[in-house]
Amino acid sequence: MKQHRLAAAVALVGLVLAGCDSQTKEISLETPAQKASYGIGLNMGKSLAQEGMDDLDSKAVAQGIEDAIGKKEQRLKDDELVEAFAFLQKRAEERMATMKEESAKAGKKFLEENGKREGVVTTESGLQYEVLKKAEGDQPKATDVVSVHYEGKLTDGSVFDSSIERGSPIELPVSGVIPGWVEGLQLMHVGEKYKLYIPSELAYGEQSPTPAIPANSVLVFELELLEIKAAAAAGAEQ
Repeated sequence: MKQHRLAAAVALVGLVLAGCDSQTKEISLETPAQKASYGIGLNMGKSLAQEGMDDLDSKAVAQGIEDAIGKKEQRLKDDELVEAFAFLQKRAEERMATMKEESAKAGKKFLEENGKREGVVTTESGLQYEVLKKAEGDQPKATDVVSVHYEGKLTDGSVFDSSIERGSPIELPVSGVIPGWVEGLQLMHVGEKYKLYIPSELAYGEQSPTPAIPANSVLVFELELLEIKAAAAAGAEQ
């Protein structure tokens, strides 16, 4: 993470925090600008927390914004700020490294225990699955497009995505999704429902696509293959 990215993120959060001090006034979220402002703060706050900077001093951030807007003399010298940003960057990197390591260890332990359960099959790649509903339909190829219903969870049971909740299945190219899905889909027959336990290296690894999925997470999907459609022309990753 670069220093200017950190500074920009802090500034954006500060813009929101400066107007949200509960000691001065109750915030209002009525106008599009107010809602957008809240959304910026919410998204940046989640991003900063994900990067291990969830203990920033909101009052100090607000004070910095107030001083800048009021064209007041800054309270810290530039070299002090550079040193502080460098400290935060190093600390955040250390925290993230620790979190990634702990997540990887927890995922490995989960898969080791899960693989011992009756009905769970572990493939050569490390993918684990169990058949929840059998059927005798066709099996898709990597070049096919399929229609599926699914629900994705972390190993603690928290749901991060679900076509079932949305009430609408999705169509996707078999070859255009994460490796664990590519392999799992080709094991299934139309009409079957599987539970996939996907190691992080067959999912997103260290590159988390959303704060809802921590880096190095094992992903658990209930996946129902509804239909095989036409051959895939191009893929978009799940």
